[in-house]
Parts: sequence; structure tokens; C-alpha cells
Amino acid sequence: MSAIGLVAIGRNEGERLRQCLSSVVDQVDQVVYVDSGSTDGSVALARSLGVTVVELDLSIPFTAARARNAGFAKLLDLAPNVEYVQFVDGDCEVVSGWLPCAVAELNTHPDWVVVCGRRRERFPNATPYNRICDLEWDTPIGEAKACGGDALMRVAALQAVGGYNPTLIAGEEPELCVRLRHNGGKIYRLNAEMTLHDAQMTRFGQWWKRSVRAGYAFAEGAWLHGAPPERHWVKETRSIRRLGIYLPALILATAWPTKGVSLVLLAIYPLMMYRIYRYAKRIGRSPKDARLFSLACIGAKFPQAQGALRFYWGKLLKKPSGLIEYNVANPAPISSD
Repeated sequence: MSAIGLVAIGRNEGERLRQCLSSVVDQVDQVVYVDSGSTDGSVALARSLGVTVVELDLSIPFTAARARNAGFAKLLDLAPNVEYVQFVDGDCEVVSGWLPCAVAELNTHPDWVVVCGRRRERFPNATPYNRICDLEWDTPIGEAKACGGDALMRVAALQAVGGYNPTLIAGEEPELCVRLRHNGGKIYRLNAEMTLHDAQMTRFGQWWKRSVRAGYAFAEGAWLHGAPPERHWVKETRSIRRLGIYLPALILATAWPTKGVSLVLLAIYPLMMYRIYRYAKRIGRSPKDARLFSLACIGAKFPQAQGALRFYWGKLLKKPSGLIEYNVANPAPISSD
């Protein structure tokens, strides 16, 4: 049996962390939890479950990429012969049966370096924002360009490309996958349940910040790897600029000279929504989900534009952005049960 390690990252995840770690402690050879300054008892909880904890230095800016690198380094210190590493966010529970399935696929396909499966929301119908997340997780099965935060990776391949880019505040997994693919590896999404995610998004402001972060990640990804042949996130960034910046600016700038005629251009947005709605229906989503998905896709262009502008402004001033967090909860004591 192949040696498997797991790295979980989090901050103030509360009971979600207990669910995460409890789902894996008996399934892998070594578990490392990386904590980014929790004040809710997460560190003590992890240690009570027999998990090795890495507490990040508070004086250095936190990023998920930095946390994953720190956890990976600690994992190799503890278990230098580990062959595969499962990364998971602290707000996710690993589904029973995922790891044996994923390991079997990597054992069978030596050119595969990353496998991921289906991430689902634990409470998809609790709020519209949770539902949007669940719809976004539903990506095609088969060879993929990227994975998300939850994935099983081949240790040797990760070492060969130097791990995650610790300076990225978002979009670190797709950026890593670009380098893995350039190094000859393949990324596959399996038709298997992988993790249950607990977004706990209850407010519009959380969804807006999450979209701002996505826009920042798209812009930075295109900046780093937008050249041919990769063209990483170039299409997405152009769409954000056109619908979230250029078109609104054009409408506003010409509204007075055209005596309001330019407002007709606002019809582009519902037309785009209708196209996305038809696509969503075509791939099997219900009318209700298709409407929500299309609204989210077009509505997100505006906060994504804010995120992209934040990235460009930071590049101009040569000043990196801090974290953009949408799900920061008020820390509460973790139950001792």
C-alpha cells in the first residue's frame, strides 16, 4: 500500500475542523494541520486528535499557499517516504472511500500527478450563496487544467515544481497546476465523491468578497501565465474587464451626450444571462438552479472587476495586496465533546 500523508489548513474553523480531521486520522499514515493564527481552540483540538500542528509565524503575511507549503515540508520531515499527499481545507470533510479510490487511480496512471473528485456543499440549500458554491463545484469529469484546494497529489511531482507559490493570495492551486502540466504531468477529475464543504455564507457581503477575490486571482493568473500557449485565465480576465469595467464606463460616460440612449446597452447583461441559463439547462441543471447560476455568473463581474482593479493598482504601486477573506467567523470555543 502506498504511503499517504494529509495536510489540512485553517483558521478559526471551529467544529468544522473537528469534522475535517476526524474524517481522515484513521485513513492516512500522517496528518499535519497548519494553523494561521486561530483563537478558537483549533490548535488544541487538532493535538487532542493526535494530529501534528504547525503554527505559522504571525509576523509574516498569511496565504493558503504558504500554509500548504509549510504543512507539506513538515509532512516530509515526519514521513520522508510518503508517496502521495492529500490537501484539504479545514472547512471540508473527506468522504469515506475517496482516498482508496484516488490512490488506486494514481497507482494505475503514472503520468497523472493530481486527482480530485466531487466537492459538495454540506448545506447547499441553506442560503442562495451556498447553492451558488455547490453549482460552481460541479465541474466536468476527466482530464482538467486545474484542481481546487482539495486534491491528492504525487509528492515527487509537487517537489519537482517547488510547491505552491507562497506569494499568491488566491488562485494558488490553478497556478500550481499550470506548472505541473508544463512539467509533463496530467490533472484528472474523477467521478467520485471527495469532500463536503461548509461555506457558511449567509450574507451578500460574503459572496461579494469571495467574487472580489476571484477577480484578483483571475487577473494575477493571467499576468503570470497569460502568454501563449497557456493563456491562463486570459479569457476570464477579458470578460471581467469588458462586462465589469469597460461596458459600465461606456454607458455612464455616454448617458448624458446620448440623452440616455446608451442605457439600451444595459440589455447586454440579461442577454448574457439568458445564454448562460440555456447552457446550464443543456447540461442538466434545473430551471431554478440555471437561473441562480446565470445571475451569479453575470452579477459576479462587478465584484470581480473590483478584484482585478485591486491587482492592477497593486502592480502599479508595487504593493502586494493583503488577504481577501469572505468567511471569517467570530471565533467561538470548540466543544469538548
